[in-house]
Amino acid sequence: MIMPSISRRSFLSTAAAATAASLAARALETVGVQLYTVRRVLPKNPLETLRAIEQIGYREVECTADHLDDIWPSLKQTSLKAVSVHLNEQVFIHQPEKLPAALEDAQKHGFEYVVCPWIDPRDRGGVEMIRKLGQTLNHAGELANKAGMRLCYHNHAFEYQPTPDGRLLDVLMKTTDPKLVNLELDVMWAHVAGVDPISILKHYGDRIPLVHLKNVAPGVAPRFNENIPRAAFHDLSNGAVDIPGVLRAAKQAGVKHYFVEQDETPGDPIESLRKSFQYLAGLS
Repeated sequence: MIMPSISRRSFLSTAAAATAASLAARALETVGVQLYTVRRVLPKNPLETLRAIEQIGYREVECTADHLDDIWPSLKQTSLKAVSVHLNEQVFIHQPEKLPAALEDAQKHGFEYVVCPWIDPRDRGGVEMIRKLGQTLNHAGELANKAGMRLCYHNHAFEYQPTPDGRLLDVLMKTTDPKLVNLELDVMWAHVAGVDPISILKHYGDRIPLVHLKNVAPGVAPRFNENIPRAAFHDLSNGAVDIPGVLRAAKQAGVKHYFVEQDETPGDPIESLRKSFQYLAGLS
């Protein structure tokens, strides 16, 4: 029997799909949830909410430092691993005297990563601001390392603003010491800024141990701020971000942990998280 020939294009397409499936399967081994997604329901029913996340199939969580102790007893009743925590940004910007205590608390809870989650718009600026932030993060990263943790900076869209010295994100990455400061790449906000997140993964490689897997509605005009419609936040199965491509690039970059996040959901955030997990499972 003579088998039909397979075109090079078909072969490459099939190979890419197989690779994406393999990478999705690996991501599912450690994929977690950024608990900001369930911030409106978590305080009311912490154990019920966390068990629902666990039952969907998620393995890890990224917490926020605010009200952490309120959910911690419930979290310890699940198999979810608390890998990372977003600290209050004020300890990096306006209250540095509180940073040592914040790091001590994160260490006490057993986190591997601590994250500077964002910069309030009122504290943003140009190159000089971002360089000053870089020096602040270097100091924080040194303290985190001494406590046995790694510091990451989580991007939004404003960091991709171009300047004569390059994008603000590039200035930040040049200012910070790779031994002290890494990047938690939010792929959706990169896309919102008109930047392909895959290019960031390729450029910064092993400086990106953490990734936020998120999606956004097609047609959102590029911007260097977070002012997008609430309905523009989508689950992973439906949006403009090339999630399979991100998974391929993330694997090559050596990403260690993936956190699904959806800032706003149309209804029950648990259902949105379920759809995202099922999408990843479908790739595998």
